[in-house]
Amino acid sequence: MKTPTFLICILLTLYVGVAHAQAAKDTFARDGYKLIWADEFNKTGVPDSTAWQFENGFVRNNETQWYQPQNAFCKNGSLIIEARKESRPNPDYVPNSTNWKTNRQLITYTSASINTNGKHHWQYGRFVMRAKIETDAGLWPAFWTLGIDKPWPSNGEIDIMEYYRDMLLANIACGTNTQWKAKWYSNSKPLESFGPNWNKKFHIWRMDWDETAISLYVDDQLLNRVQLKDLVNTDGSNFNPFKQPHYILLNLAIGGDNGGDPSDTTFPRRYEIDYVRVYQK
Repeated sequence: MKTPTFLICILLTLYVGVAHAQAAKDTFARDGYKLIWADEFNKTGVPDSTAWQFENGFVRNNETQWYQPQNAFCKNGSLIIEARKESRPNPDYVPNSTNWKTNRQLITYTSASINTNGKHHWQYGRFVMRAKIETDAGLWPAFWTLGIDKPWPSNGEIDIMEYYRDMLLANIACGTNTQWKAKWYSNSKPLESFGPNWNKKFHIWRMDWDETAISLYVDDQLLNRVQLKDLVNTDGSNFNPFKQPHYILLNLAIGGDNGGDPSDTTFPRRYEIDYVRVYQK
């Protein structure tokens, strides 16, 4: 009896995934790292509530989407964060409000944002994600961390993966003496520089963070590296936000300050995450 083609594809995918995981484990072991936490998303339904919490509503950056738990789910071994176009009343709407979160009468897009805040956080290590991102206009997926102490940006932000407007970015930010103004150490690469159909495949984003520096990679290509000595907040506190634990965030934003115009993009659109892993020495 012939094995069905779809079953062959599934088995091949599983084989490649296991082989890659073993190769990564061997490489990381040689580098002195041990796996201390991971979510492989090998379940069906909502993400693990012992690992992740949801953000809700309009949250940051004047973004267009309304965050809600319904847009994040585990299926076929991956976490799916799905951006959708829909229309319904904004429950927080206030007529004549000057606040961008409350002056919108309608919700026009929805998506999801999850994080490990209050559940898991780490200081130093190798943070790894295998994922596939869609790159249509207006989409703004990210894999990032925030420090647990002090308000943004004095808590420190690390954008291990951020994409918008045809650019893949790797950013690190610390605080300044102006409230809500960050000092950015950023690097971006045009999507076209990665070759054709890059966005149709899974890729591996990695951060190596230790007492001396933060290094950000995609598929082992170094995108950004900053010394910790250069990341002290310039507010007179002498506080280094990267000498404290950070938590992980995964989200798919739409529009806003950086995401661009989504009006010509067909929805739904997905950010598909195979796994997130944290290693330490």
